[in-house]
Amino acid sequence: MTPRPFKPKEELLSILKETRRLLENMKPSRSISNSKLEQLEPIRRQALVCRACRLAKERTHVVFGEGSLDAKLVFIGEGPGRSEDLQGRPFVGQAGILLTKIIQAMGLQREQVYIANVVKCRPPMNRPPEPDEVAACSGYLKAQLSTIQPKIICALGRTAATALLGSQAPMNQLRGKTFQWEGIPLIVTFHPAYLLRNPAAKPQVWEDMQRILPLLKP
Repeated sequence: MTPRPFKPKEELLSILKETRRLLENMKPSRSISNSKLEQLEPIRRQALVCRACRLAKERTHVVFGEGSLDAKLVFIGEGPGRSEDLQGRPFVGQAGILLTKIIQAMGLQREQVYIANVVKCRPPMNRPPEPDEVAACSGYLKAQLSTIQPKIICALGRTAATALLGSQAPMNQLRGKTFQWEGIPLIVTFHPAYLLRNPAAKPQVWEDMQRILPLLKP
């Protein structure tokens, strides 16, 4: 029998179709969702009044995170920007619009995933958060991930990767590998804000998303 020729585009479309079918058939248990909400809501309320680091001084809103508590996929970014600080929601500026497009290209909706940041308050002038600021927020991030228990975590950018993995490795050493965060697979890709400045890197991010898709299957 002549083997069927490998067609990457057709294979990818097949993966996307199957992943979409599986996700559409997933009916989250209300009791599980309520249980997770009960666990996370006190943590969220604590974060809203947190003044554990200097970032609290100039914030407009704490940006805790949003999405499904039954999410199979969690995206973790660096920290809120100006739009996020004003609205109290993660990834709602230009980088957020691009992230939403990436999620939709994967065959998912934004409401099906969970999105959060390493730090919950905006660093001044959108600078990277300092190590002590990351440490001050680490308990909130750990509570989010431990409660949701996704099938996979996607770290958006080096700051998120460093916070989750404790690695100082550059992006070219972090991409293309699958790490573990407390037993959960973790993949690192470029932050959407980086793609806005360097659109030529978009195909690399799409490669990373293709590595995530099979991991979403039961």
